[in-house]
Formats: sequence, structure tokens, C-alpha cells
Amino acid sequence: MMRIKMNLIAILTMATGSCFAQDIDLDSLQLPDGFSISVYAQVSGARQMALGENNTVFVGNNRGGNVYAVIDSNGDYSVDEVVTIAEDLKSPNGVAYHQGTLYIGEINRISKISGVDNLLTGPQKTETVNDSLPDKRHHGFKFLQVGPDGKLYIPVGAPCNVCEEEEIFAGLHSMNLDGSGLQKIASGIRNSMGFDWHPVSGELWFTDNGRDMLGDDIPSCEINRISNVGQHFGFPYIHQGDLPDPDFGKGKNATDYTPPVYKIGAHVAPLGMVFYRGDMFPDEYDNTVLVAEHGSWNRSEKSGYRVMMGKVTADNTSITEYTPFVEGWLEGQVSWGRPADVLNMPDGSILISDDLAGVIYRVTYVE
Repeated sequence: MMRIKMNLIAILTMATGSCFAQDIDLDSLQLPDGFSISVYAQVSGARQMALGENNTVFVGNNRGGNVYAVIDSNGDYSVDEVVTIAEDLKSPNGVAYHQGTLYIGEINRISKISGVDNLLTGPQKTETVNDSLPDKRHHGFKFLQVGPDGKLYIPVGAPCNVCEEEEIFAGLHSMNLDGSGLQKIASGIRNSMGFDWHPVSGELWFTDNGRDMLGDDIPSCEINRISNVGQHFGFPYIHQGDLPDPDFGKGKNATDYTPPVYKIGAHVAPLGMVFYRGDMFPDEYDNTVLVAEHGSWNRSEKSGYRVMMGKVTADNTSITEYTPFVEGWLEGQVSWGRPADVLNMPDGSILISDDLAGVIYRVTYVE
């Protein structure tokens, strides 16, 4: 493993309207040989990222009401400016860019800014796309993607640790870009905060956060894939594909539900995930899945707080290896960073958002 040799730096995130100072210790971060990591931008509470035109990266935030544009005006992968482009929203965690329009996921509302590439000067008015989603804050943060079919995909998490609730909860949904045609495409999903389509198979893969309060080591958080619309992934009856819930699992059979592609460990809190699609990294990274493990809270010893890499089987249906790609945000039982999302960039580098340190990192590779 190669350590990045840089001094401890303190970043003051005044550019995004925060007076919070956080120590960023890049020297403590460990990556495979040949890789290096740097701070790309200062963005307070950075969560989901979306790539727009001209290398502009849009960034959601679930700690405040702002959405940001990280601007690289000349394409040299050096940030020139961070601009607030929306404000006073309701936990706008999710962002998705499609053909000049930025879609924003709030707790109970999907909104948009049309023609956003020409509006990077300050806060803009948002237009409601759909405001029929539940207003429950528990697992209410949204993650957005526009799929290959041109529809907008969104999760609606379970409004609890574990419970039976209305049909709209605990699943993944799709809708038309105008907000019509909302439908549930998969059920039994406690809280997904990241998904992507496999570059070869075209199937939708997603992360899911397992329930709490069953001890340190169960149930596992999951990586799943949807092979057919309408699949049920077990929650709240069966966890991790094979573990009946002590309250809701009585009389339920694990074989009636779709098991995970991979069990990734209890309480690691997987959020954003992407398949690597670039040309910069070695060939062995082609179509690997990169997962931001945000980190545990319901555990006597912390786990997660890293970005993991999963190697996918030749038939594109499972994972053979799941190993650390970037780690070091957790030092002992103290964490100074929490990765939240991963984004492919046009040159083959990747960006990683960190909502605790308030920054976005860039990972590159040089032979």
C-alpha cells in the first residue's frame, strides 16, 4: 500500500458559507501502489455528486439547504470556484444531471433547475417536478440517477429501524422526468443511498444499509442487483438474504426473497457506489464497483469509513473480491472523514465526497 506523503493541512470551508475548520490528513490515507489522492474542492457537507458540462460537478448536501456547483472552467482538473446554485431546500442530498437540467432530491420533493450550465453565478429558483413523496426524515434522504431508459430513479427508505409500513416505503422507484408515472420497481430495501447500472449487463446494482440493534456483527449491509422489476429483497422480514428478523421474520422463508450479490459487513453504512468506467486506472479496475462506506454508529468498535473495491464475476452477477481501495479516515476509534459518494470523471480519475471533512478528493493513477 502506498501512503500519500503530504503534511497535515487545515481547510477552512468559508467558500461554501461554513466557518467549520477540519483537519485533512492526506498522509494517513492508504491506496494501492501507483495511486495518489488530493483535495479537489472544499464543499461543506458534500454528499451526492453529478457531472455536468465542462467538468462542472454538482454537489448535494443533507446538513443544510444548499446545492453547489464546483467549477473547473478550463478543464485542467483544478477547481476555480465553488458556487451555491440553490439554497433553502429541504436536505437536498441527491443531485442528477441530464441534458442541461439538474435534478435535486429533497426529503419529499424532486425539483430541477433547467439550463443550469448557463446559471452558475449564484442561487437559482427551483421548479417542482414531484412533491408527492413522504415527508419522513428517517431514511428520507434521496439519491438520484437518470437511468439508461431516460427515467429518474429514486429510493424511498423505511421510516424506521425496522417496521412494516405503507407500500411506498422501503423500495426503489422510477418516474418520468416530468414527475409523472411514479412506480415502485423493487421492494424490501431498507435504505439505499447509491446505485449504478452495470456497464455490460445493464442491470441496476444498489447498496442497502442493514438494520441496527442486533449486535456488532449482524445483519450485514448489502450490495444487490435487480434482474427483474418487482423483486423483493427481504426487508423487514429477512436480512442479508438468510437472517430472519426476530420480530417480523416469523413464518417467512428466505428463499422467497432475492439475496444480496454480496454481504459487505454489519453497520458499515454503504452510500454511493459506481462502476469504474475510465481509462486511467489499470485494466484490472475495468467495471469494478467502488463503494463509499460512510461508517458505523451502532457498533462497539467502528467499521467502514473507507472506499471499497469489488471485483465482479465474469458473468456480471456477483462479486469475487471486496477489498479496501482508500482507507485511513478511521484512526483507532476516531474518524476525521466519512466518504459519501464516488464519481467517474472524463479523464479516468475519480472524485470522492466527504461530508464530515467537508471536501471532495480526487484519486489519480500514474504508472
